[in-house]
Amino acid sequence: MSILSASLGLTRYRVMEDVPSDLLRQVPEKLRQFSFVDIDATAEERSFGWTSIDDMLDLNWTQSPPEKADYFAFALRLDTRRIPPAVLKKHTTIALNKELAQNKEQGKNFVSRDRKREIKEQVTLRLRARTFPIPAVFDAIWNPTANRILLATTNAKVRALFEDYFTLTFDLHLEPLTPFFMAMDILGEEAAPKLEHLEPTIFA
Repeated sequence: MSILSASLGLTRYRVMEDVPSDLLRQVPEKLRQFSFVDIDATAEERSFGWTSIDDMLDLNWTQSPPEKADYFAFALRLDTRRIPPAVLKKHTTIALNKELAQNKEQGKNFVSRDRKREIKEQVTLRLRARTFPIPAVFDAIWNPTANRILLATTNAKVRALFEDYFTLTFDLHLEPLTPFFMAMDILGEEAAPKLEHLEPTIFA
């Protein structure tokens, strides 16, 4: 999701460690090292990695660098192949019927469970190779001065992927800035016991 959209959901993070200046200088290099790998010509189910916030096809940031004034701007690209269940069922049934017909010629009237599993896996791989992956892009803005990051999604699975991949890339850990942690940030950790016993209130 583009962070420049008219409306969007945002997840806010803080970087838990103090980020050394030499690591900040390595950010563009790290992004290229862990950039997205295209799977169009493969049968892989999914691929993910960093790409340019300005162009999801610019995996080397040749058109515009990730440095934007005092910020780093980049995106997490996730490509996923989805085979409709009905399509998988149809082609698996065709393959199983063909296998059963061959077995009957040899005097066998069944297909073993292991062979059924193997046939389904083969059909799945064949269909994946014929299916284009669907790309999704999620923008991220990193403010190293404030130690804050904005991610343009609230999807739990994408957030988990972003957090894990950010840690893998930079060896840094992210903490979501939920209302609880933002209140602790303002009031101090000594307020944690009181905050833990608060109950949500409906104002409307």
